[in-house]
Amino acid sequence: MIEDKNQQRTPLSALGEFGLIDHLTKHFEIKQASTVKGIGDDAAVLNFGTKQIVVTTDLLIEHVHFDLSYMPLKHLGYKAVMVNLSDVYAMNANATQVTVSIAVSNRFPLEALEELYAGIALAAKIYGVDVIGGDTTSSTTGLIISVTAIGTVEEKDVVYRNGAKPNDLLVVTGDLGGAYMGLQVLEREKEVFKVNPNNQPDLDLYTYIIERQLKPEARKDIVKLLKDLGVKPTSMIDISDGLSSEIIHLCKQSGVGVELYENKIPLDPQVISTCEEFNIDSTTVALNGGEDYELLMTISQDDFPKIKANPHLTVIGFMTEKERGMHLVTRAETAIPLIAKGWNSFENA
Repeated sequence: MIEDKNQQRTPLSALGEFGLIDHLTKHFEIKQASTVKGIGDDAAVLNFGTKQIVVTTDLLIEHVHFDLSYMPLKHLGYKAVMVNLSDVYAMNANATQVTVSIAVSNRFPLEALEELYAGIALAAKIYGVDVIGGDTTSSTTGLIISVTAIGTVEEKDVVYRNGAKPNDLLVVTGDLGGAYMGLQVLEREKEVFKVNPNNQPDLDLYTYIIERQLKPEARKDIVKLLKDLGVKPTSMIDISDGLSSEIIHLCKQSGVGVELYENKIPLDPQVISTCEEFNIDSTTVALNGGEDYELLMTISQDDFPKIKANPHLTVIGFMTEKERGMHLVTRAETAIPLIAKGWNSFENA
């Protein structure tokens, strides 16, 4: 059972906008030398010297990107930061600061926002980023969160989506499909709860995939790992909308084709067993599920000896000449065109 932490309800109107900002952000500490001025002025002041700066922003909107019937607010705060840090790491950069803006309706008391910001603070602490500002305003449609992440990277180290070359190896971190299947389990249990509110779900069989959905981790470790291995990817992107969609982005921006091997796609055993339970094809889930926040990259074949024994990296295919097209090579060794059926917020709204 989740204990009710909202028994005390302090109306936000009791604090006002600036009082609310002060209350929610008073525990944020400055850790980065590049942060000259954080929260408390008209703008943050950062000093990056000679490094290049990367900036990325993502929105999370209630009923579009998350459902508070099973997404705890603390987890949501954590995830909102992860979604943005993942984009920074996909540039082979180091994340240094974030800003957090929220629009919130009057159904949320102060204690609910404290939970949200506790998750934000935990993410900032673990990943060593400074929360340096943001905005709060009212909403008539529930909760909206906008996070902007800032990072730094040496000019020689930055990796874009458009650098893949024919014969480069296609490499992915971690395993795929877990976040999507975790969502399927949560949605199923929500429907069961609607029918019988006294039913307590037993989720022990799904702990890994539910965590992949509710508390994803951005792959900061991979940026360091690649540097330690002496490998600079030729292109890189994070997997937020599904593997097939991200591969197609790399191919189109780099002007190459691809051969993706179905039998090389890394799947956790819990993903496979849950797909069987739901009668869903695991390859389809890996290709189109999204929200895994793993990194997809291409590397030169010359770098293969440096990564071949690493458990965090899996070679799943190789890039070809553009004219050869983009294909999934099935377990039956049949090449079929690769198409993107991943997350589209405009279609899924």
